[in-house]
Amino acid sequence: MEEERAPRPAWGRWQRGDGGRGLPWRSTVLIAVIVMVGTGFAARNQPGRETLDVLGRALLLLGAAPLLFRHRRPVPVVFGVAAVTLGYLAAGYPYGPVFGLVGVACFAAVVHGHRTAAAWALGLLWAGHLLLSHWLYRWLPPAGDGPAPWGQELPAAAFAVAVLAASETVRVRREQRAQLRADRAAAERRRADEERLRIARELHDVLAHSISVINVQAGAGLALLDTDPEQARTALKTIKAASKEALGEVRQVLDTLRTPGDAPRAPAPGLDRLPELVEQAAATGLAVTVATTGRRTGLPPGADLAAFRIVQEALTNVVRHSGSRTAAVRIAYGSGRLELTVDDEGPATGTEAGGSGNGLAGMRERAAALGGGIEAGARPDGGFRVHASLPLRTEESS
Repeated sequence: MEEERAPRPAWGRWQRGDGGRGLPWRSTVLIAVIVMVGTGFAARNQPGRETLDVLGRALLLLGAAPLLFRHRRPVPVVFGVAAVTLGYLAAGYPYGPVFGLVGVACFAAVVHGHRTAAAWALGLLWAGHLLLSHWLYRWLPPAGDGPAPWGQELPAAAFAVAVLAASETVRVRREQRAQLRADRAAAERRRADEERLRIARELHDVLAHSISVINVQAGAGLALLDTDPEQARTALKTIKAASKEALGEVRQVLDTLRTPGDAPRAPAPGLDRLPELVEQAAATGLAVTVATTGRRTGLPPGADLAAFRIVQEALTNVVRHSGSRTAAVRIAYGSGRLELTVDDEGPATGTEAGGSGNGLAGMRERAAALGGGIEAGARPDGGFRVHASLPLRTEESS
């Protein structure tokens, strides 16, 4: 249960124990074969040790068997393998690849975040080996065995430190790779969210403006259908033009979804299309004046589109929510900034306009994406003002 209580770092599936896979029986069988064969060769050079008999081979297999569960239960496995290895050495069997079993178990424990357990297992094995080699050898096989030289303890300690250091290095690298993968996935999700938000803003701005024009013209057409058929016809023509334009812009937005990365079929709208907005507003009965100050310069595409959409949404809100039939648009080109102001005289109608309520939020998001800002609120004289400030960074200077 220690694994369930331990904190889990970001490196995902390795912390579930088996990495999302079955038991590692292929690698375990391979390790067992290497240990069995290698110990047989090592025994030839150790005539003073016990002959590797059936019991010795059984102990080697008993030490290899728990490695099947080294990814699921690394802590019990590392202590179990260390205990079996200590029993194998106590029985007087030859030194050799048996220590590889402990190394593999320690490696698995460290990789899964159980460094303390691995260190304790190695420490206990080393301490037990000291007791066997320098004190208990009198009562243990092989018969007539003497104390081991103290010099061999240094390589044993170096082996333990090397196993822990190598395991920790692998664990850190795996954690770093997993974190990089998680960061890339989060960045992809963030880009997808930003793209969805951008498309939602585009669709909102296109549809809100066009439907507002259509709504006003439809109401006027219905009112004039019997008394002034010619004006009703004009209203229907305006509806047709507005709906055609809206369909074209919606199709352009949807095309970017179907073929991401392709160049758009039509250029994105900008302030050069401001006369069209004024004309559409006039069709709804809203008279719009436009004043420009400062030296007009070419705008970066993102700023040009944002400026157009902000003015479009502001005029749409006047049509929807204001009783005023006039609006004033002021465009000021400054040193590295574009200032946009849209005023109406009010008062607010206070009627339900059927909008989504996301217009101002969308304008603020557009401005914030460019490093600018939006101020919107009632004026002291009863009207309403939208003021946007957008930085004009060119692609070369950014």
